[in-house]
Amino acid sequence: MSGIWTIILAAGESKRMKEPKMLLPFGGKTMIEKVIENVTASEVDNTVVVLGSGNEKIMKVIGNLPVMHCYNDRYMEGMLSSVKCGLRFLPEHFDAVIILPGDMPMIGPDVINLLIRAYRKSGKGILMPTFSDKRGHPILVSYRYREEIKRLDGNEGLRALAGRFPHDVLEVQTATPDILRDIDTPEDYKNELKQIN
Repeated sequence: MSGIWTIILAAGESKRMKEPKMLLPFGGKTMIEKVIENVTASEVDNTVVVLGSGNEKIMKVIGNLPVMHCYNDRYMEGMLSSVKCGLRFLPEHFDAVIILPGDMPMIGPDVINLLIRAYRKSGKGILMPTFSDKRGHPILVSYRYREEIKRLDGNEGLRALAGRFPHDVLEVQTATPDILRDIDTPEDYKNELKQIN
């Protein structure tokens, strides 16, 4: 069970959306199904979805899909708690992990594959996609940072790693602004639906 893993973060409370955004329709599926479809169509080896708020409803939708799941009982502490939950679920040895927010169904397999190939070619440990010199998602992190992530403070995001180990960061240029946008509000959601319709 080594290789490249993906952790999909789907534990949030969707406070700004005011309804469970993982279950909103997107491209003929729910948002979380679309994210899983994109990931499983890429070159990743295994995927775990981190659940929290509304986990039972989400499980009804994704229970038969080719992914594993873990439950973050500390999801109210924020995204980093879900990253740590996903990491605990991973096997003892793996090559790298791609961490993808579940509210970015616009990110296709091509972006994920770009990161994987750049990782294999460069040997760098922290890879971040960019568009117009802005860093976006998902982030690929080598196994060697596993313990470092576990030690991150709750107030820090995963990007704190890049600040601590700038010599090991590789920015991977992409051709899409999709890596910069997540869906947090009803307005965000409407804008993304316009893009795909």
